[in-house]
Amino acid sequence: MRGSHAEFVRSKSAEDIRSLAAGAAAQGFRYVVALGGDGAFHHLIEGVRGTDVVAGFFPAGSGNDIARALGIPCDPVRAADLFLRGRPRAVDLVRVRFDDGGVAHYIGAGGMGLDAEAAHLANTRFKKWPGVTRYMAGMFTVFLREPLLNLSAEIDDLTWSGPALFAAVANSSSYGSGVRIAPDARMDDGLLDVVIVGDVSLLRLVEAMPVVLSSGDLRGFPEVTRYRCRRILIRADRAAMVHGDGEELGVAPAGFEVMPGAVLVMA
Repeated sequence: MRGSHAEFVRSKSAEDIRSLAAGAAAQGFRYVVALGGDGAFHHLIEGVRGTDVVAGFFPAGSGNDIARALGIPCDPVRAADLFLRGRPRAVDLVRVRFDDGGVAHYIGAGGMGLDAEAAHLANTRFKKWPGVTRYMAGMFTVFLREPLLNLSAEIDDLTWSGPALFAAVANSSSYGSGVRIAPDARMDDGLLDVVIVGDVSLLRLVEAMPVVLSSGDLRGFPEVTRYRCRRILIRADRAAMVHGDGEELGVAPAGFEVMPGAVLVMA
């Protein structure tokens, strides 16, 4: 690329992406880039986390929420051009701890409940559907078949409890191919944006769709509660899936905390 030396490798799985990225960091590569969707970048970040590697992202997925949050063009050729002219930027990560001792991380947005189940269905049953329709199909499927969760949350020094569809914990503004769940979230402010969606009817959920696909301004929906915090512990009355960057991470209860400036990204 414009005289820059690069080595290309093709991954075979998510675990392989992590292994290749970690191996590149161990070999002394300064820049490691993922060409693919948000999931590919998610696993690359896990591979280089804790090193001084600068991560790059040439988006080629159907969602590209992380690329948009970082100001990276969604065209991979334009993204490569920007990469060669860009400067490294320190951004936050989210660390998630589970009761079984498991630890996971994500760079964009995640959460627990309906949104995690919808992301799972978007990556499986509705994988061939275009763009945001995959996530929407998953969301309505879960809404119609699953009862509400009874959640309890410890949010820094505050508490919240009650019935809820889901709780989103965001480091970036959107997920699910453009669902603006946390429009004010910033990836370098050292804070998590938490959105808890309580008991809403199907009609209200439908009314919210145009909003979250445009401005994300849900101030007209009292069923939605927002917080900004550094850590949050969420428990549920039954097993509830937790996701981050659209990837399944584990099962509640889960503790989320921000890791300020934990990774360098070319953006």
